[in-house]
Amino acid sequence: MTLIKSISGIRGTIGGKVDESLTPLDIVKIVTAYAIQRRRVSNLPSNAIVLGRDARISGDMVHMIVCGTLQGMGFDVINIGLATTPTTEIAVTMSEACGGIILTASHNPRQWNALKLLNEKGEFLTAEEAHEIVIMAEQTNLFEYADVDSLGKYYKDLSFGQKHINLVKNLELVDIEAIRNAHFKVALDCVNSVGGIILPNLLKQLGVEKITSLYADPTGNFGHNPEPLEKNLTDIKNLMKLGDHDLAFVVDPDVDRLAMICEDGTMYGEEYTLVTVADYILQNQRGNAVSNLSSTRALRDVAARYGATYTPAAVGEVNVVTKMKETGAIIGGEGNGGVIYPAAHYGRDALVGIALILTYLAKKKMKLSQLRATYPDYQIVKHRIDLQPEMDIDTILQSVKEHFKKEKVTDIDGVKIDFPTAWVHLRRSNTEPIIRVYAEAATEQEANDLAENVINQVMALAK
Repeated sequence: MTLIKSISGIRGTIGGKVDESLTPLDIVKIVTAYAIQRRRVSNLPSNAIVLGRDARISGDMVHMIVCGTLQGMGFDVINIGLATTPTTEIAVTMSEACGGIILTASHNPRQWNALKLLNEKGEFLTAEEAHEIVIMAEQTNLFEYADVDSLGKYYKDLSFGQKHINLVKNLELVDIEAIRNAHFKVALDCVNSVGGIILPNLLKQLGVEKITSLYADPTGNFGHNPEPLEKNLTDIKNLMKLGDHDLAFVVDPDVDRLAMICEDGTMYGEEYTLVTVADYILQNQRGNAVSNLSSTRALRDVAARYGATYTPAAVGEVNVVTKMKETGAIIGGEGNGGVIYPAAHYGRDALVGIALILTYLAKKKMKLSQLRATYPDYQIVKHRIDLQPEMDIDTILQSVKEHFKKEKVTDIDGVKIDFPTAWVHLRRSNTEPIIRVYAEAATEQEANDLAENVINQVMALAK
């Protein structure tokens, strides 16, 4: 069993012992600490907290515990039901709530669940705020619950899915007429979660001519490994190979990541979701671009085409958002298919990505594979090192940094080594007990060779 506490919230497997997995008591402690933290923030718009969840089979249980704990702390709860992460984020500001909690473990398998914690802007808490909550959750002597006359109220509002769609449709750079005139035939893989509820509705309202959905029933029994990687997408790729659709969109269980499949069944490349959206945005609006350190160099190249400044950020949505605000970026995100477009809101949003890509594709009058060919063809590989108890990760990363000191090294988040035509990035995962090792080069073989060389160095240093 596993329990992980990080800037991404608290995440773990269901069942097991307290403090070792995501148990009811762990949920109560974190939610209580979050409520205390929210109470300490000044000038909050209200006493309400938005609660949304993906379709995981543990969702009902976790939802009831979170809801009861918030009411027990004197906070009103706005339950928006089965909802995407970006829907929950915009619901916080639309309802003038003081925060929000999303019940989702993103791409993790069905036995996992998590609590993602939002501030009053519908954005993830800072690392400092998240750390404060983790510490406070163990200080149960600070816990004081409301008396019977001060309990929070409960509201249910299932309107935010349509409000989210309306927000997307009304974006200046979304052209519904162009999409309708393109007569798109689109396939979806919604991995038996909330994408199956909202994405068909979005596509219908955007004027897509034909929609075919795989794994659309939101049962939480995922039809395949829920991370939208090529090895997990055999069914949707085979559907596309039949030649009846123009493109396919694939999302994770909470719909903040977006992958695409071309008309011939080949992967577009999850890294290039953000690159494509940025290409369209930067052609039409002046501003800068940001992505995290583990994302493709292609975004830097696209930004340069339009005289925009590209800036890297530490991994984690909150870090990317912070850097975007600092640099005046009008587009940003992460190479895992996470598109952040501030004209909509400061959060990764697959709905926004879908609408902008369909618009761009309609205007370009290209097949998706042809559009992909217009971008630099970097190959990125993703490896991992499973952590052992005896490993001193900080010492290992410092040794790697010292070993490659003659290269360009960035250490704002782990260690990234930039070579003239390639890079490799090592960092401790926020969500799993591993070191992630990402590498990018002109070919997959070069990237794998680079990653394996650095992994061998790490293992040697760990002995």
